Amino acid sequence: MTNRHLLHARSLRALDWLNFFVANVQTGFGPFIASYLASHKWTQGEIGLALSVGTISAMVSQVPGGAAVDALRNKKAAAAWAIIAIIFSALLFASSPTVLPVMIAEVFHGFASCMLTPALAAISITLVGRQDLGDRLGRNARWASIGSAVAAGLMGLFGEYFSPRAVFWLTGALALPALVALSMIHTNPNPVPVAVKHKPTPKDDPEKRETLRALLRDRRMLTFAACIVLFHLSNAAMLNLAAGEVTAGMGDNVQLVIAACIIVPQAIVAMMSPWVGRSAERFGRRPILLLGFSALPVRALLFAGVSSPYLLVPVQMLDGLSAAVFGVMLPLIAADVAGGKGRYNLCIGLFGLAAGIGATLSTTVAGFIADRFGNAISFFGLAGAGAMAVLLVWAAMPETRVSETAEETAEVPEVPRN
Repeated sequence: MTNRHLLHARSLRALDWLNFFVANVQTGFGPFIASYLASHKWTQGEIGLALSVGTISAMVSQVPGGAAVDALRNKKAAAAWAIIAIIFSALLFASSPTVLPVMIAEVFHGFASCMLTPALAAISITLVGRQDLGDRLGRNARWASIGSAVAAGLMGLFGEYFSPRAVFWLTGALALPALVALSMIHTNPNPVPVAVKHKPTPKDDPEKRETLRALLRDRRMLTFAACIVLFHLSNAAMLNLAAGEVTAGMGDNVQLVIAACIIVPQAIVAMMSPWVGRSAERFGRRPILLLGFSALPVRALLFAGVSSPYLLVPVQMLDGLSAAVFGVMLPLIAADVAGGKGRYNLCIGLFGLAAGIGATLSTTVAGFIADRFGNAISFFGLAGAGAMAVLLVWAAMPETRVSETAEETAEVPEVPRN
């Protein structure tokens, strides 16, 4: 094996670990924030405001974050700065849980996350090319899911046996091996010519990027963005609504049930993501999207009939299926739509904005309906949104996978005539 092949294999292994440790870090900014702030006498209203600042900053940063990664030639530098910003956010949380540092930390974390996600996708496509991107994205999702599950367990133990503050010191510490893994990735163009079939074309010239207006007129991008809104409109509020209803009065066991509801889907994602990536390359995007989206209305209807908290965990296995499909397909379809036009990361940012809109609407609308008409009606509404997502994929979503022959033809530049 040549040195170039060894370097490429080493970079791919480093990318595995990068996804693992990045997921470790991001886990610290989940449910642990609310319990940490509550332990420092924050009211529920103040905690909600802080979390809303983080949500809004993430939504606002989706498109600028993607555009910034597109504009930077060095995608590794973009990922490094994002990780450093997340370390800074974690240290702010740990050192001073007062209003101003917490709000600054939420804003920094929101923008950094919106740069980190497209930067990882860009590094992946640089290493493996368009032909093998589906398989690579599936592998990324597997390692990220394992990282999330491991981090949830570690942070739970640190929070239980040390203090809630220790979770954020651990979050900052786990970001350091992520930087080490990033430094071991070499993204020189086409390190392995046999494996990477993508050839540079005039479209890849950063000076000839497609305009934002042209991207926003692309039917494939608009249709999938609408599918994303409906997906998150159905999905985002589902577990919170179910957990709040059926775990009331459980006592000490409630945390174990909630933890299982988080860890079990991550295990499903870890097992299924590589299969999703390979199948999307073999059979096309639409059949896989239909499979993952179809789990949404089924899950909502099952939750509507669940009365035992211990049934939450098997129903949550369907969330693992949906998450595996969505996590792989979003960056893969972005590569289909805009990967060869210099707008790959901007497209990921636009899809992320659509996800944020859907998630925000989901929690607001589902809570309003549950308060006035009951949880069962709210679950039926979430099931309806999921069914609409499935219908939109089936009726309107075009197939975005390009055949190898067509792609190779498109990638060969015209020979200029004398």
